[in-house]
Amino acid sequence: MKCVILAGGLGTRISEETHNKPKPMVEIDGKPILWHLMKIFSNYGVNDFIICCGYKKEIIQNYVETLDESWKINAVDTGENTMTGGRLKRVEKLLNDETFCFTYGDTLNDLNIAKLIEFHKSKNNVATVTACQPPEKYGILEIDDSKVIEFKEKPINEGKWVNGGFFVLESSIFNYIKGDETSWEKEPMEQLIKEGKLNAFKHYGFYKPMDSISDRNYLENLCKLNQAHWKVWK
Repeated sequence: MKCVILAGGLGTRISEETHNKPKPMVEIDGKPILWHLMKIFSNYGVNDFIICCGYKKEIIQNYVETLDESWKINAVDTGENTMTGGRLKRVEKLLNDETFCFTYGDTLNDLNIAKLIEFHKSKNNVATVTACQPPEKYGILEIDDSKVIEFKEKPINEGKWVNGGFFVLESSIFNYIKGDETSWEKEPMEQLIKEGKLNAFKHYGFYKPMDSISDRNYLENLCKLNQAHWKVWK
């Protein structure tokens, strides 16, 4: 099975790192987050990657040529200004009407990819999204009268599910994408939901997108503490 990775955005919210490199090339524990992501998929036998490049594409294209891994990687220029759905549309011909994985190039988790794929196939539907429960942005105070009786350091936001960024899709998904101007998170997902064509695979484990420099530092610190939960590979 192939995995398509979005890696073409500007990464403006982490501009401290992305002024001279694309966001997926920002390093965690000495390796680009893109490498960590491919290692997760490779652990479950997904070793054929299509990387949708855009901003500073040559950095990713040059990097993948240096990798000493048993992976097949096609780093495709999908345009600097193309939207997320449009990037996926541009690599349609490389997918040969197959079922495939699709994800963002900046999000890590300890998801069991094999179980995600198995779930998708069991539903016989067009698309599956991994639903995750992110931690609250701030710690929570429990207050009785004027006294603090408990403090929870960024607890899991129970009951609220978000797009965890790991998808399994059928080739018919391309019928939902018009062109470069299509944002994956808008018309395609909205239409899939309207038609009942999008299933959710609930993931209760670790999940962390790298949206800011503080997120990068958090992931780096987990590595230093030997708590990098996404490192499911041996």
